[in-house]
Amino acid sequence: MTESGGEGPEVVVAHSGGPDVSRRHPFLLGLVVALAAVNLRPAVASVGPVLPEMRAEVPLSGTGAAVLTFAPVLCFGVLAGVAPRLARRLGIEPVLLAVVVAVAAGLAVRVLDGPVLLFVGTVVAGGAIAVGNVLVPPLVKRDFPGRAGLMMGVYTMAVSGSAAAAAGLTVPLGDAIGLGWRGALAVWTVPAVLAAIAWLPRARAHTRTAQPPPPGSLRRSALAWQVTLYFGLQSLSFYAVLAWLPSIYRDYGFGAAEAGVLLSVSGLVQLPVVLVLPALASRAANQIAYIVACTLLIGVGLVGVLLAPTAAPYVWVVLIGVGQGGSFALGLNLFVLRTRRVADTARLSAMAQSIGYTICAFGPLLVGVLHDVTGSWTPPLVLLLVLVLPQLAFGVLSGRARTLG
Repeated sequence: MTESGGEGPEVVVAHSGGPDVSRRHPFLLGLVVALAAVNLRPAVASVGPVLPEMRAEVPLSGTGAAVLTFAPVLCFGVLAGVAPRLARRLGIEPVLLAVVVAVAAGLAVRVLDGPVLLFVGTVVAGGAIAVGNVLVPPLVKRDFPGRAGLMMGVYTMAVSGSAAAAAGLTVPLGDAIGLGWRGALAVWTVPAVLAAIAWLPRARAHTRTAQPPPPGSLRRSALAWQVTLYFGLQSLSFYAVLAWLPSIYRDYGFGAAEAGVLLSVSGLVQLPVVLVLPALASRAANQIAYIVACTLLIGVGLVGVLLAPTAAPYVWVVLIGVGQGGSFALGLNLFVLRTRRVADTARLSAMAQSIGYTICAFGPLLVGVLHDVTGSWTPPLVLLLVLVLPQLAFGVLSGRARTLG
């Protein structure tokens, strides 16, 4: 079944400026894509484990800390829409090189002295990540047409794995370096610099648009809105947990390292799920069953954290992790599965991530503000549980076998 619609500039489809390395060396391209993907989450995931120390030294109020967790995800939404235009004008590969360079710069700036630089660096890194988020799915659809499901799994695993590593290793690495939370956060500039070096050769073999943008508007497409709202709500749940789960468990008496480990476990269990699920979902008649199963796991895990947080904390974070990892992988994969053309993939990716991440950004903020106002984690957790319901509804709708255009 198809549904017409489209918005935004035609995304790049033709190569220029160098040899087509992707066709001759797909493994190398896959590795370079994975290196870029590794830098699309540590800027966010590394903050939660050291947030109490950061708040004490900067200092930050509870609302200020919520804004800090809110800012990069809001950037994901506000700046995602510029990614197709940049790719149209400059090519995907040069833009992705600029992305990892900007991430490295933002990560370095935010650990300098003062709250202004902390927020400036956070916004720079978040804005760069927004562009990278949008451009990788159309790159995968274009350069891996026969293996898009597998490559989306590799990409999603790199994103989720880096988030898990940042959550679990930030505190131990900071302790080893001995420079406090600033040293702990500065560590994540290293993979960004390595990714920039790896992308230098690819930046010459860039891509440009081959035809003018098609008419129509995705905002008149029910399917595009269903995918967008599903993506936004599953992201809201993910980033709220990413930002606040360590603080929740530290308030229940867990140490900083142990709270970070809980968040890391939630991320690590996602890795096999996000690697395998896109390929399985791509071969299925529709994705409804996978979406329902993943959403229900999130709900059960959140109920556990709400009602008995210390009774079986690792069970709860495993359930949440598997559910959120699967939901995230499915959300990204829908950009490919619900489109026929690379240009449509990029437009749907831009719309879903621009609007979806704008919605999602209010999750960490609302959780922080609710906790600050009430002094309890119960209202924020109840809010996240209530939002599971529309996530399930829009997930079922977007999981039906249809395509745009």
